[in-house]
Amino acid sequence: MSDFELFVRMGFNHVADWKAYDHLLFMALLAIPYTFKDWKRVVLLVTVFTLGHTLTSLLAVYGDLAIAPSLIEFLIPATIVVTGIYNLITARKPTAEVNQVIFLLITFFFGGIHGLGFSRYFIEMTRGIEGKLLPLLEFSLGVELAQILVLILFLLLNVLMTGLLRYSRREWVQIGSAIVIGMAIPMLLERM
Repeated sequence: MSDFELFVRMGFNHVADWKAYDHLLFMALLAIPYTFKDWKRVVLLVTVFTLGHTLTSLLAVYGDLAIAPSLIEFLIPATIVVTGIYNLITARKPTAEVNQVIFLLITFFFGGIHGLGFSRYFIEMTRGIEGKLLPLLEFSLGVELAQILVLILFLLLNVLMTGLLRYSRREWVQIGSAIVIGMAIPMLLERM
């Protein structure tokens, strides 16, 4: 297996790891308000999240950014809860009316927080490797690919909930977001 394949696979597994499901919860919240016709908008959100994740990981790996790990571990589930609350607040609005620029900035910032949580793992994983930029970019590619796959799965879930089970978009956004918030609150309390 080449280094490229190794780091892409590690990035993919970072997202797809069911034991570390905070990433999946955040992706669910990004996808829940949307349908397949909004796929470009959702892929943009996911990519912006990856860019924030990659940027703060780079800053942490090269020593320019250091934040207490306990604070980052608390902020990760906090980003999930805040995003869920945002979904609840905007559930009545059509997705076209939600301020996309603000949501993109929030997603970038929250991706940065998640990237800081990951950076400690990446530093350990690449100890002894001279150049860390290329492995980090390869890892980020794996993260992006996994996130797009997860996004497709959640968009399919949205079709199931709104098409087959006949929940309105607003009802499903509220129910789905409340479920994710309910899953994130124990993580938040545990890390306080």
